[in-house]
Amino acid sequence: MSTVEPPHVLDNPARASLTGPHAHFAERRGRVLRYPVDVSPWLALPDEPDADDWADLAALAGPGAEVPLPGFRGELPPGWELTLQIEGVQFVDDGLAAAPEPEAVRLGPADVPEILDLIARTQPGPFEARTIELGTYLGIRRDGALIALAGERLHPPGWTEISAVCTDPAFRGEGLATRLILAVAHGIRERGETPFLHTSAGNTNAIRLYESLGFRLRRRTAFLAARVPERLGEGRESVPVA
Repeated sequence: MSTVEPPHVLDNPARASLTGPHAHFAERRGRVLRYPVDVSPWLALPDEPDADDWADLAALAGPGAEVPLPGFRGELPPGWELTLQIEGVQFVDDGLAAAPEPEAVRLGPADVPEILDLIARTQPGPFEARTIELGTYLGIRRDGALIALAGERLHPPGWTEISAVCTDPAFRGEGLATRLILAVAHGIRERGETPFLHTSAGNTNAIRLYESLGFRLRRRTAFLAARVPERLGEGRESVPVA
């Protein structure tokens, strides 16, 4: 007799976060959850959304809004427009040599303008005005300037995502990203949790780095976004998502 394994918390990590350790951030309509838009663009549909869930998402986001649909596989409802589709990968800690980093400093709200500047120049992924509230963010400074960054984002029970890993182009090649990843991972491990992370499936340099550090590929996923119809009920055909 075959048995079906229950879903893993990392299969829908935003939902596991927003119903768990990050529940205090959650904005909810029906079964749809999201972070405040100035904290993170991540939102969480149920594993198998129905018509009511899509209507609740549309009402939560607003007509014509573009919404991220991380990990979604299925069909968009009629009238929804697919605006982004990037294949992604999810890695989990499988033997990281996590360790503190003496040069790293804890970043706080006062550092956000510098963080946003570094993010804009290096494009590691979304970072909003209040993203820093999601967890610990560490940086390295040289002559007072922030030149490298890494921190914590999604927080499913027992796990913490490492995110916003970036280095000023003028300082690449010094191993700063590696040192910060291992330092953030050390803090996660100290809480008795396990680090994980996401990246684009096409980001071969990052994948090589993560595998060399001791991350293991857990699953393939996708980073999608779609536009809410200007008027609900528009469109006649559903839109398949590969």
